[in-house]
Amino acid sequence: MSSNYPHLLQPLDLGFTQLRNRVVMGSMHTGLEDRFYNYGKLAAYFAERARGGVGLMITGGISPNRQGWLLPFGGTMNRFGDVLNHRRITHAVHREGGKILMQILHAGRYGFHPFVVSASAVKSPISKFKPRAMTDKEILSTIEDYAHTARLAQLAGYDGVEIMGSEGYLLNQFICRRVNQRTDRWGGSLENRMRLPVEVVRAVRKRVGEHFIIGYRLSLLDLVEGGNTWEEIVVIAKALEAAGITLLNTGIGWHEARIPTIVTSVPRAAFRSVTARIRKELRIPVVASNRINMPEDAEQIIADGEADLVSMARPLLADPEWVNKAASGETERINTCIACNQGCLDQTFSGKRATCLVNPRAGFETEIVYLKARKPKKIAVVGAGMAGLSAATVAAERGHDVTLFEASSDIGGQFTMAMNVPGKEEFHETIRYFRAQVKHTGVKLVLNTTVSKDMLQDFEAVIVATGVKPRIPALPGKEHAKVMTYAEVLKGEKVPGKKVAVVGAGGIGVDMCEFLLHEHHQPVDHWSAQWGVDLTSGTEGGLIESYRPSIRREVVLLQRKEGKMGSGPGKTTGWAHRLSLLQYGVRMMAGVEYLSVDDQGLHVMHEGQQKTLDVDSVILCAGQESVREIATEPPSNWVVVGGARFAGELDARRAIKEGAEAAIRI
Repeated sequence: MSSNYPHLLQPLDLGFTQLRNRVVMGSMHTGLEDRFYNYGKLAAYFAERARGGVGLMITGGISPNRQGWLLPFGGTMNRFGDVLNHRRITHAVHREGGKILMQILHAGRYGFHPFVVSASAVKSPISKFKPRAMTDKEILSTIEDYAHTARLAQLAGYDGVEIMGSEGYLLNQFICRRVNQRTDRWGGSLENRMRLPVEVVRAVRKRVGEHFIIGYRLSLLDLVEGGNTWEEIVVIAKALEAAGITLLNTGIGWHEARIPTIVTSVPRAAFRSVTARIRKELRIPVVASNRINMPEDAEQIIADGEADLVSMARPLLADPEWVNKAASGETERINTCIACNQGCLDQTFSGKRATCLVNPRAGFETEIVYLKARKPKKIAVVGAGMAGLSAATVAAERGHDVTLFEASSDIGGQFTMAMNVPGKEEFHETIRYFRAQVKHTGVKLVLNTTVSKDMLQDFEAVIVATGVKPRIPALPGKEHAKVMTYAEVLKGEKVPGKKVAVVGAGGIGVDMCEFLLHEHHQPVDHWSAQWGVDLTSGTEGGLIESYRPSIRREVVLLQRKEGKMGSGPGKTTGWAHRLSLLQYGVRMMAGVEYLSVDDQGLHVMHEGQQKTLDVDSVILCAGQESVREIATEPPSNWVVVGGARFAGELDARRAIKEGAEAAIRI
């Protein structure tokens, strides 16, 4: 056992088997699970994290039958032919000394297909299809399907299964009054509502025997109306323990809940106290989860007796070597998950393969490979933003002699502005990681240097990653003292007044509103009060009335196009940004034509009328332009990446990926 983080890295004896440490890679659907021909890629994905030291991993959700599909023709385990594909995964993990559970997930009314079923015919607000209420015969058949799937998982070499009973999926739908409106033996009283998950666990335990891990993920806070109370949750957890589960994993919130639970604005380890409460009620090990991304927090949770294991799905997507780096005392080299969701959940919910903003190899381990260069070259990288840092460190890791030039006094580029936005404090971690990686890989960093073409003549290859600058629209009066760019505000060069107009409602505009309205590092109690979360779960679903935050500024957010605004770029996080802006009283105006700025304020045409917004400041968040003067006619041995190649939204995921790919090609 390592002397670093001794509680987190100590083994856990489960009686019939032992986990090498307390780190769990929680379930995350990658999209690779849904097609048998991707199982080689999935095996490489898990093997890399087992090699990185993870004690226990859990696959993405695998359905026990067709009705349980999350997506049409999604990953299913109900035939002996499926066993062979899954053995590729288990063999790869076991070769690296890890253990792995297969998650059995029946989507219920969350399925994106017309065969959906649930406890009752109550449509989900986030799904297209209304479910059909299951008959008694179908429920009994589904219990058998769970047991059959678990047995097949055992034959495939898995160390156990996790039964997904949280986040609003089928078993969660049965135990909560929100969906379960039945009057038969599967509905009504709590004893009846929890009958299905309890019988599923009993059937699985009977089928697989005693020496097989059965994990169960239970929502401790449903965060929806009609959710369970804490007293009910304790009864359910104890019944599951009696039925034969080995581990209890904790879930927080349904997918349809209008409260963010894993985005970067949620304080770290926000729900640890809830896990600590359930641990006191049970004899079996309990797993803490949600917004735990660094070893200091994970270690403290175990040391304080709040949980026996810590689940980190996205952090191990971001850095497969997380555990090994923690064990060796190289915490500064951990590529930290910043909880942006842009590479993982946004991709998954768009029907694409999951990856990671800060780690483009995630999910692409067999396709994006950092091999040692056959012939090391002398390489210049111009620009130390995300694209340049990625390119420089990957190239140096491959053995090239790399010099990284940066015009400013520090690395980070646009990220140094983004991390100044309240709720995006985690972005500091990415700068810290790259700073450590530059040192570790031997990149020569040259700051405060504006590069000319003449300076690059002696290099065998050049990667131009000079980034972007704010786009200044053709707005009469743009030189007025009221007008400032987002860059000037985020860098602290100009301070907005009390009444502000934000021009542009894309991701930058939304971030600017957050910057104008929020304080940094919101404590857990303030965050829970703002969103109406009762961390004691004394109320139904853990919901209380949210408080209206104090308003620091009057903000108007404007955009040219019609339609919904204020959501930002993230598919799975945009709604949370919009709700936050509404909580702070941001006025939103779409379909605006900008006329001019003068002493009176911002003049616009809106809804067929000319209006004057009496504001102290007008902040331009109207997009970016590429900075690539040095590469107007680049030689054949030059490549342009990131924002310098294309100035879209602040797309760090694309920048990091393009930088890495450019380094691979040299």
